[in-house]
Amino acid sequence: MKRIIAWLPDRVDGRTRVVAWIYLAAQIMLVATGGAVRLTGSGLGCPTWPKCTADSLVNTPEMGIHGVIEFGNRVLGGVLAVLAIVAFLQVVKLYRSRRDLFWLTLIAGLGVPFQAILGGITVLTGLTWWVVGMHFVASVVLVTLTTSYLVRVYAVPGPRYRAVPAWYLAVAAVTAVVVLITILVGIVTTGAGPHAGDDHTPRSGLNPEILQHVHAIPAYVTFALTLVLVVAAFRVGGPAVRRFTQYLLAVELLQIVVGLIQANTGLPGVLVGIHMTLAALLAAMMTAVVLSLYSPVSAARETEGSTADVVAA
Repeated sequence: MKRIIAWLPDRVDGRTRVVAWIYLAAQIMLVATGGAVRLTGSGLGCPTWPKCTADSLVNTPEMGIHGVIEFGNRVLGGVLAVLAIVAFLQVVKLYRSRRDLFWLTLIAGLGVPFQAILGGITVLTGLTWWVVGMHFVASVVLVTLTTSYLVRVYAVPGPRYRAVPAWYLAVAAVTAVVVLITILVGIVTTGAGPHAGDDHTPRSGLNPEILQHVHAIPAYVTFALTLVLVVAAFRVGGPAVRRFTQYLLAVELLQIVVGLIQANTGLPGVLVGIHMTLAALLAAMMTAVVLSLYSPVSAARETEGSTADVVAA
């Protein structure tokens, strides 16, 4: 035990950063594989939970490819649980100096078993569309938490100040809210569409064609607001703000293109899966943009903005 404690990092180092990258990548990959489960009709490939069948913890040959896909998604959930523990151990000795990292890994780590239990409920309830939607929301929340962890791993510790004008922060906050609305409406739209995860799973009963148009409204509002953020960042934002707003815009462009193609080609499963994965990336990039609007107080002392709002570490 003493050797393990001695091995744990006492500062943010290369190991911490590598784990942070893998942690975020695995969370996004879980969204992608979860989409594959649903889009291949494998939602009940393992018909029970926590076991795959009443008599087997793992999938059996008789279950075919659907069992492989569903159980593979569950295995990735197990990998995430291990990553959550490793990420927490990477910063547990930094509680006093980097409480931000400590609490982010703790909350995200507790979210992993909650997400697994919610996934089990989706199976036990026969893939009810709104339960599946809640499972996706949990994944998005974990993506934002692990994105925050990754960004803060590279950040200078300590209190931070608002590094952009108040109006720019307000536009970013509105954009974040509209991004959330876009994702939530997308969940409702998917719940009315053809990809239920199993041939016998009922849909919401709502009109999917109307919902597609409704879903497009906040998506285009998000795009317009992001254009404002990108253009204004060249006047009022620092390098991180400019970089992350451009990344956000790139993800949105890809998402719009994929969304238009899938809507006009009968919602092919591959494109729907890509669209779902891009939604997770959208949440990640929006989180990074918001975090980039604050800089270390030590830098504020060297600028005219030293009197701007200060927030805790």
